[in-house]
Amino acid sequence: MEGRWSTKDHRFQLVLLFHLTAAFHSGLAQTPAPALDEVLLQLEGNLDHYDKQVPDFFCSEHVVSSLIYGKKHQSTVTDSIFRVTRDFMGALTESREVKVVNGTPSEGRKVGGPVMLDGVFSGGLDAVSLKQKTCMSYTLQPIKPERSDKPYVIEFATLANIRRGSECVLKEEGTGRVFVDRTTRQVTRMELMAPHHVIAPGEVGVWNISIDYAPISLVGQIFWMPTTITSTATPRDAYSPTVYSFSARYSDYHKLEVTSHILSPQ
Repeated sequence: MEGRWSTKDHRFQLVLLFHLTAAFHSGLAQTPAPALDEVLLQLEGNLDHYDKQVPDFFCSEHVVSSLIYGKKHQSTVTDSIFRVTRDFMGALTESREVKVVNGTPSEGRKVGGPVMLDGVFSGGLDAVSLKQKTCMSYTLQPIKPERSDKPYVIEFATLANIRRGSECVLKEEGTGRVFVDRTTRQVTRMELMAPHHVIAPGEVGVWNISIDYAPISLVGQIFWMPTTITSTATPRDAYSPTVYSFSARYSDYHKLEVTSHILSPQ
């Protein structure tokens, strides 16, 4: 009798455990996705943290800048120390100290063309935040519960028929999307396309840019920084097929510090 009752209790526990497990997984599947404004608010908080807390820093920059014009191909490879510092008003500014151009040491030389790109570190993600809803439209792509490993994707586009004032960070027509990590709610990649971009005086065309981000530790805090940037621009009315391209890699991030020594008089 004891063995029979023991078996029944064991079966009951298995059935109970099965029901609890099934209910647990059912609860996971029904977890509601975050609302668009919730994600935008978190992205805005990330931007605010970066703007206010990131210290002056420097990193290694490797740039390949090229121009293809018909059958001609011009290219420059530059290795630099890239710096981001704050001016006296607290705004972030970008600068470079060129070290090597096309494999030849070039201390102090300015970065050559044919294409250069600035502003990604000091404002690359500003277009995607709750504050920009007067200038941009946003759409959170549908999320499938079974794809919990995939990032959130927010598509954005400049609003048509509005006057883009100083509050709008993107001054030209453009569309794009950002990929947001579900755990950290940080942007891991940004893509932007501007169909009527002024490439150079007298040249207007399509500009595409993509930026990949990764976590970087500085002063005991984590900041998500660009690791790769790829940009191409194609003029519409060029006499010959033309493509401007810019490809950059960033690595070896460090806080920028200035040290001083007081020398005692001899």
